[in-house]
Amino acid sequence: MGKVGDSYDNALAENLWIVIKTECIRGRVFATRAEANLAPFEYIDGFYNSRRIQKRLGYLSPVEFEEKHYADQATAERTNLNPRQPVLTS
Repeated sequence: MGKVGDSYDNALAENLWIVIKTECIRGRVFATRAEANLAPFEYIDGFYNSRRIQKRLGYLSPVEFEEKHYADQATAERTNLNPRQPVLTS
């Protein structure tokens, strides 16, 4: 983040809005103002935040990443719960 008046102040917000405009709004015709107002919220909550792949998550969507995380965690817990077999020595 920059100081007040720096060009960095709104860069993140402006980037998000251009993505929303490009992927959600441009090229669509809305029947009502209410439909036009609802479209960005449906896009952000229904797609952008949950299903859109992200580089930082290994090109997985947040939902896929979370499912993989919990599956890996459950596998690790099952592995840790297996009792160790005693070592037999002769």
